[in-house]
Amino acid sequence: MLQQVNGHSSGSDAHGGESLREDLQEFLGGEAPLHQLDDLTKVNPVTLETVLRCLQARYTADTFYTNAGCTLVALNPFKPIPQLYSPELMQEYHAAPQPQKLKPHIFTVGEQTYRSVKSLIEPVNQSVVVSGESGAGKTWTSRCLMKFYAVVAASPTSWENHKIAERIEQRILNSNPVMEAFGNACTLRNNNSSRFGKFIQLQLNSLLVPRAQQMTGAAVQTYLLEKTRVACQASSERNFHIFYQICKGASADERLQWHLPEGAAFSWLPNPERTLEEDCFEVTREAMLLLGIDAPTQNNIFQALAGLLHLGNTRFADSEDEAQPCPLMDGAECSVRTSASLLRLPEDPLLETLRIRTIRAGRRQQVFRKPCSRAECDTRRDCLAKLVYARLFDWLVSVINSSICADPDSWTTFIGLLDVYGFESFPTNSLEQLCINYANEKLQQHFVAHYLRAQQEEYTAEGLEWSTVSYQDNQTCLDLIEGSPISICSLINEECRLNRPSSAAQLQTRIESSLAGSPCLGHSKLSREPSFIVVHYAGSVRYHTAGLVEKNKDPIPPELTRLLQQSQDPLLKVLFPADPEEKSQEEPSGQSRAPVLTVVSKFKASLEQLLQVLHSTTPHYIRCIKPNSQGRAQMFHQEEVLSQLEACGLVETIHISAAGFPIRVSHRNFLERYELLRRLCPGAAASPHGPPPDEGRSEWSPHSEQATLQALLQDILHTLPALARAPAEATPAPVHCGRTKVFMTDSTLELLERGRAQVLEQCARCIQGGWRRHRGRKQERQRRAAVLIQAAVRSWLTRKHIQRLHAAATVIKRAWQEWRIRMAFLASEELDGVEEQHSSQVTCSPSSFPLPQAQTRLLGAVTRFWPLGLVLANAAVGACGFRRKLVVFACLPLPVGSLSSYTVQTAQEQAGVTSIRALPQVSRVTGWPSCQDGSRSLTPHRGGQGAEPRGHSRSRTGAVRRAS
Repeated sequence: MLQQVNGHSSGSDAHGGESLREDLQEFLGGEAPLHQLDDLTKVNPVTLETVLRCLQARYTADTFYTNAGCTLVALNPFKPIPQLYSPELMQEYHAAPQPQKLKPHIFTVGEQTYRSVKSLIEPVNQSVVVSGESGAGKTWTSRCLMKFYAVVAASPTSWENHKIAERIEQRILNSNPVMEAFGNACTLRNNNSSRFGKFIQLQLNSLLVPRAQQMTGAAVQTYLLEKTRVACQASSERNFHIFYQICKGASADERLQWHLPEGAAFSWLPNPERTLEEDCFEVTREAMLLLGIDAPTQNNIFQALAGLLHLGNTRFADSEDEAQPCPLMDGAECSVRTSASLLRLPEDPLLETLRIRTIRAGRRQQVFRKPCSRAECDTRRDCLAKLVYARLFDWLVSVINSSICADPDSWTTFIGLLDVYGFESFPTNSLEQLCINYANEKLQQHFVAHYLRAQQEEYTAEGLEWSTVSYQDNQTCLDLIEGSPISICSLINEECRLNRPSSAAQLQTRIESSLAGSPCLGHSKLSREPSFIVVHYAGSVRYHTAGLVEKNKDPIPPELTRLLQQSQDPLLKVLFPADPEEKSQEEPSGQSRAPVLTVVSKFKASLEQLLQVLHSTTPHYIRCIKPNSQGRAQMFHQEEVLSQLEACGLVETIHISAAGFPIRVSHRNFLERYELLRRLCPGAAASPHGPPPDEGRSEWSPHSEQATLQALLQDILHTLPALARAPAEATPAPVHCGRTKVFMTDSTLELLERGRAQVLEQCARCIQGGWRRHRGRKQERQRRAAVLIQAAVRSWLTRKHIQRLHAAATVIKRAWQEWRIRMAFLASEELDGVEEQHSSQVTCSPSSFPLPQAQTRLLGAVTRFWPLGLVLANAAVGACGFRRKLVVFACLPLPVGSLSSYTVQTAQEQAGVTSIRALPQVSRVTGWPSCQDGSRSLTPHRGGQGAEPRGHSRSRTGAVRRAS
């Protein structure tokens, strides 16, 4: 994707590039969030990162099934979800008109295959390939599919057919516990890991019920049982479930009969203290009984298994003399005796067969007996156990098939369920991993061919050419493994045919020298052990050559087979029949067809047969994924999921999709995002095609709308050459306009995004220039307006201030004038009354005499100015003390003389309230005016005389009374 949009590397540009990538991811992601995308092919772009994010988002939302084109990806929830597999949900998917429109589910795959069989459209037969690593849920998926088919394909019309269908359904479902008990084991990755591959053929017939498909039977075919697990288990792993079931679930009488006492230790039964859900003995026995295996036969089976456990306790010691057989270790004799008793074998021939090897040589086929070494004794003991268990497993499969398989004439179609190993890569890989990965390579080739065919159909429907898509096939790796004339398999088989001891280093040298030209063969120079590396589609795997040839030979000494034919056990007699004709045909067949009898040859033949069946059917794929290796719910490890996606081929599928046209955008979304590129072509931008979507909609037909969209798309695509700057990019990048979508590659998307960023940058510059111009003009207008507003405000504030001052001065002036007039009026009224009274007294009193001129002038001054002096002297604020007296003297124009002859008394120095209407009175003795109580009194001191006592009091009406 785009790393830099405009070629800048600053921090802001980097942040802008990140925002652009997020915007592009949101555009390519479509309208729905990741957890709502039901198909991984809908994510844009189709990359590992987006696929992982989508799977993680859906897993977090408890959505465990997701489509990936023709494949269903199933995430293991690691928690029980009963409602996800309920019979009601089965019926919902079965009754849905279009089940593919429901949420992705394994029932969707089941219903699609069932309806395809009902439609009778070639190819009628269907197959479902379930793959994944151990613990991913393959066994559970296969079990649920079988339940689904048993429910939907059992709808007969008559009571008799209903009984038949019910019996077949029950037997098919009962085959699962038996197959899991004898073929599954607890491993490091899974507690119920299938240690074999199986192909279950569900047989259907439409003759019994018209317009329907009724299940009439089934058949099971197994591949590559891991029989070495019987005698060899890895650390922290267990043997097959059935051994633990008989040890934990047997009754007291059965323990006594099978020599399995409580607490007995067996070397082939590691970790017996672990208790699993699969250790349910009664379920296995009941299922075997319903499959037709009666109680005596079951007793023989469990008795033989107990004999194998005791055989595993047989230990050999090194022999001091090579000519003598290896002695038994302490306690081993009892184990040999018990094992021989349970297997109904003679004890001495059993011990002799384990310790002495028979060799036939010469033309006369002379027999030579040679004691075996300790390692050879252990190998023969393990080989005996593996032989018995493998024959027992094959016999169980045949019994199951005879119980559930229908006659060839009673069924016409089938649905196949293939449950195989996933891709395996361990620290130590041997022949088993080589065969498993070889099978996965073949299935991957088949899957890729089917996926490309589905992709071709989509491209054809959109009108695209298929020849433009290229991908990398895995045929080179298959040629390395199975090619002719020289391949890994042929070299291993050739080593088996040579009558010489096999050397691991020699086999490595032959493989590297003979296949040195293959690009899928690697070299392990740092490995101390002989090995070679094969580059598979899912990754490189290193295979050790030590023991590879011996495992491929799978040698079974003839004396072991002859020994088992001597058994008196009814079950072993069935497993190892003593037929002279079969014996006479066995050895020549083994000599003439040695390559066919090798493990690789037999596995290759069965795999070819399986692929023929798959090619004749319509395949459906279910890829089971394990979110984490701890088996915990709601935990998603991207690294582990990525490795599993690579192992199951989804990564290769993604690469194929990326090699084609991984970017698929609808016409509408493409126009909404890239229509602005038409600005690069002025002619196209000036003359748009057709009316806008909102105008003339009633007259706009779908055909004309499609034509208009096509014309607009062509205008946009014509801008691609102009976007290509370098000479190498002179031609347009790969892009195709389909009928409903635009298909393009990552390079085309990058080119379009570059042009879009260029146009957006030009538009941004125009917008920025216009905005700066508009902002400058606006700021200038705002500055001028601010100056005018400030001037107006200042003028208004000044006027208001002056107006307030004028108003205040006017109020003060008017109040002062009113007060002065009022005081003058009051004073004049009081003075008039005093003068009248005084003049009447003077007139009436015979002892009165006129005052001197100086006293008359002083009395007039007091009469005129005493109110002002009275107010200033009684003010609460202002001058105080001596300054207050000066104010009073200044207000009263007293005669010039000594000021000490006058005394000023304030109202604060006396009690009561002073009245401004107190009238000045003339003392009878001195003739000076005196005031009422509480007013200022100005008393001249003459000859040390003090002021007369104040005898006046003020009435309520303000009149002045003289005290008697």
